[in-house]
Amino acid sequence: MPGWVQQGYDEYAKRLPRECELVLKEVAPGKRSKNSDIARIVKDEGERMIAVIPSGAHIVTLDIPGYHWTTPELAKAMQRWREGGQAVALLVGGPEGLADSVRPLARESWSLSTLTFPHPLVRIVVAEQLYRAWSILNNHPYHR
Repeated sequence: MPGWVQQGYDEYAKRLPRECELVLKEVAPGKRSKNSDIARIVKDEGERMIAVIPSGAHIVTLDIPGYHWTTPELAKAMQRWREGGQAVALLVGGPEGLADSVRPLARESWSLSTLTFPHPLVRIVVAEQLYRAWSILNNHPYHR
């Protein structure tokens, strides 16, 4: 990822308190070429993604057909997640989306938009929205 992506992500991640820490586990996308077997690549990405999910985590996929939360609704979801006491794994698929093996593991699915965003922007937008939701729950002035 370009430096601006890491800088943007880090800015919001560092604002969150320890009890709401963001831990990024990046699963590198498979190599794609003109003659690639895309189905196999997506399947492999899904297997590697599943392998890094913390045991017992509450899994939320980021997927276009997911729920379109408003920011206050995201804050309510975050409150539920915190009350559940489990780690939360937010899963973003590769260029072709999530593997079929990943979707059934999700307890919820969140759609940022029906637009397609580049992965670098998704990383920053998700971090910022989680910080914004946290700010609502904690009466912090960031969210006005």
